[in-house]
Amino acid sequence: MNEGKAGVTLKVVLIGNSGVGKSSFMNRYVNHRFTNMYRATIGTDFLSKTLNIDGHTVTLQLWDTAGTERFQSLGTPLYRGAHGCMLVFDVTSKASFSALELWRKEFLLQAEPQVPADFPFIVMGNKSDLGDREVSSRTALQWCEEIGAHYFEGSAKEDVGIEKPFLRAAEIGLQQYKKHTLENTGHFQITCKQPTETRNTCEC
Repeated sequence: MNEGKAGVTLKVVLIGNSGVGKSSFMNRYVNHRFTNMYRATIGTDFLSKTLNIDGHTVTLQLWDTAGTERFQSLGTPLYRGAHGCMLVFDVTSKASFSALELWRKEFLLQAEPQVPADFPFIVMGNKSDLGDREVSSRTALQWCEEIGAHYFEGSAKEDVGIEKPFLRAAEIGLQQYKKHTLENTGHFQITCKQPTETRNTCEC
């Protein structure tokens, strides 16, 4: 099969309140850099990284959204076609964690995935290097279990726990891709089968 060798492009969107560190987190993963000089993302930002997963060359397209409400209208075109969504919050901000449920609902509403209940979410608690945390790992994990999401936490500043959430996002995104590609391919084969049989019958 050529499928294993074919390149696959997966779209993963990072959402969450402004200031939780989405840009820092993404830049640390892709460019291995961190700076305190990030300015607020205006609209969207985009980075990509190529991985090898289960014999597939996967290009992970990471879309960083502005967390301010006035840019939420950009969500409709941006969220559509996503293979995964990363909900990012700041462990030192209870408000940023509480907002995740609203972000998740908004994403499902705008993205219109085929099976909303099965759509893969990754939850990332950033800034774990800071001592004044307001959200415990247990609280975050409990919520993730309720919604069926995968939970990770780490620090973009200290380069801790950065690789795993993105790798998991790529793995479950690839599962989504395969599932829907196979479904679509199946429909295509069923549609094409009848004319082929008819043509063969005529030649006989």
